[in-house]
Amino acid sequence: MKYTNFTFGILLSGFTSFIFSAPLPEASPNSQGFNPGSVKLIDQFFEQEIQKNRMPGAVFAVAKNGKLIIYKNYGYLDKNKNIPMTKDAIFNLASMTKVMAAAGALTFYEEGKLQLSAPVYQWFPEFKNMTVGKVENGNITPVPVIQPITIQDLMRHTNGLTYGGRGATPVHKLFPGSSVDAATQYNSKEFLDKLASTPLLFEPGTTWDYGFGIDVLGLVQEKIAGKRLNDILNERIWSRLGMKDTSFSLSESVKARLAQPLDIDPITGKNQSIPIYGKKVYFDCAGSCAYSTAGDYIRFGQMLLNGGSLDGQRILGPETVALMTSDHLGNTIKNNVGITEPGRVGYGFGLGVAVRKEKGLSASNGNIGDYTWNGANGTIFWVDPKEKLVVVMMAAAPGELRKEYRERVNALVYGGLNH
Repeated sequence: MKYTNFTFGILLSGFTSFIFSAPLPEASPNSQGFNPGSVKLIDQFFEQEIQKNRMPGAVFAVAKNGKLIIYKNYGYLDKNKNIPMTKDAIFNLASMTKVMAAAGALTFYEEGKLQLSAPVYQWFPEFKNMTVGKVENGNITPVPVIQPITIQDLMRHTNGLTYGGRGATPVHKLFPGSSVDAATQYNSKEFLDKLASTPLLFEPGTTWDYGFGIDVLGLVQEKIAGKRLNDILNERIWSRLGMKDTSFSLSESVKARLAQPLDIDPITGKNQSIPIYGKKVYFDCAGSCAYSTAGDYIRFGQMLLNGGSLDGQRILGPETVALMTSDHLGNTIKNNVGITEPGRVGYGFGLGVAVRKEKGLSASNGNIGDYTWNGANGTIFWVDPKEKLVVVMMAAAPGELRKEYRERVNALVYGGLNH
């Protein structure tokens, strides 16, 4: 029998289950109310996308009622080198880093060291005299802020510290394009000085706008603890949850497990890459720079679903998780969450996660109270407390196709639920 490399990758999916221990207790899909036929549809989805050369490969994990019902690897870790995907593949999380950094900040909150209402200038005085950039006829007039940026503003993206790459206004052009752009250009002091000296896009506390808030939040944690964010999150979350492959840096021994994207964007036909690969990062950027595996991240998600604990390790209290995963925008803050993608219509925003406020409106299925955030390089994560469901997809798929996958994977999972 002749095996293609793709066939070998699919066979390896079954073989690796004997090599790598499961991150959560395993159960059959049917025993947890998930249709076995839908698992076959999920397999077909990934296999077809890989065969069509639309994605190189993926690792997919679904937990229901605390049991791991799907945990599979598909396709290639590195298609150019014909290396099959493995369950312990490592992926850059991009903005899924933000969720962990927010949880880390909340451990300081629980210790009374980080008030949500506290102004950021309490830790970084350079933020005391911020301005908002009022644009008229293409010119920027800096106007003093009415209210200072608070820790809550950092966590819920109501701070005005916009990503330069998310708009074309004169103010956007003053900011670095993204968290990775900033972390590969500036050290932490230079980064803070840059933000503090740049007019904000909006008055703090008035508008949800995606940007550098969580990056600053990570540096606040460093200021409190006197150590790197990597060490903070490792001590407070990762090591306690057994997330052994989650870090802001990759040792030489694990770089061979780093998933690689396709060379060509399947939609545009242009060259594509993952921007952080191969670049020197000057600080642990909480907005985008961490790496992890599907197994590690589903343990993190299960901890949140459990109310802050897993396997006897208490990371956060249940009420703190409830605070984190509640809407913090209300009716007075302009909600631009749905502008980021159709799947976010009907969502508000909590402390590091988007939170569904209405069933319907969104292009993605789910229930009121589900919470989520994804990564620009092809990673997907959500928790649905009503269904007791945690979903993680890891893929090195940085193009616009990733937004389509967010909806299609969502439909496959909810289509498989039985009640």
